[in-house]
Amino acid sequence: MTASPDDPTGPGSTDVPDVVTFDDVRDAARRLAGVAHRTPVLRSRTLDALAGAEIHLKCENFQRVGAFKFRGAYNALSRLSAQQLARGVAAYSSGNHAQAVALAARELGSHAVIVMPEDAPESKAAATAGYGAEIVRYDRYTGDRTALGRRLAEERGLTLIPPYDHPHVIAGQGTAALELIEETGPLDALLAPIGGGGLMAGSALAATALAPGIRMIGVEPAAGDDTLRSLAAGHPVTIPVPHTIADGQAVERPGDLTFAVNRRLLDSVVLVSDDEIRAAMRLAFERLKIVTEPSGAAALAALLAGRVEVPGSPSRPRRIGVIVSGGNIGLERFLELMG
Repeated sequence: MTASPDDPTGPGSTDVPDVVTFDDVRDAARRLAGVAHRTPVLRSRTLDALAGAEIHLKCENFQRVGAFKFRGAYNALSRLSAQQLARGVAAYSSGNHAQAVALAARELGSHAVIVMPEDAPESKAAATAGYGAEIVRYDRYTGDRTALGRRLAEERGLTLIPPYDHPHVIAGQGTAALELIEETGPLDALLAPIGGGGLMAGSALAATALAPGIRMIGVEPAAGDDTLRSLAAGHPVTIPVPHTIADGQAVERPGDLTFAVNRRLLDSVVLVSDDEIRAAMRLAFERLKIVTEPSGAAALAALLAGRVEVPGSPSRPRRIGVIVSGGNIGLERFLELMG
């Protein structure tokens, strides 16, 4: 990407280059150093035994705002001009991107206006407001959040930072996989959840550059299989708003830019049920001692449900990375899901 961060774009604009590379991920890592947390990579003999492989969990539930989203949001906002930051930013999100943009705006002396669904988890809405953002609510089943966000940005002269279909956001998200492989060395496979596709696209750019031959496996909730359908069709496909406990993955359509990257670099996409996600959340809590939100446990759920096939050899165990993408869930909701 070659656009200058000092070259302001118009109100509400996302006029950024349409190509993302591994060099952009490395550049994002330099920008995030000392700002984002370098999250831990956890191991568990119990999990290795259950999966029949050597598992490395990249725990983004310990990232600032409790999810990987801070990486992309800060990388994007930190490149805005002084004039853009002074005018403020807008975003639309079910929760984690909302919090990330709100915190990044506060860190950079700006302010954020966030479009959030009425049924967004209350813990996420409260955290977003706590970072100083203004929240504008809408009905996710009847409203168009993208159109609402764009109109809001235009009316107020804000710069719109979308949750995934943005080169700087994608590059920022890819730093999670960059850190993982820098710590573990080459992996045979990497699993990550797919919502709009930003985490998966950024991770694929980093992982395939650092570990040639790695298998990239995306995980979607069974009710929200827009990327799987899109890959089969060869172009982005729109589905009805998904009804799933994985609210962070309840999107109707992959992004154009994220889909272009994922179509080129993904090996497969697998689906998990809400019950399988619940089981993964329970195991993470009881055996691994970590709290995950449903979307955060999706990749782990695919591993535990046996959806992942990675060739191995008797002489060397398979080495699989799993991105635990977030842990933003309130106590009442967690207990409700654990039932």
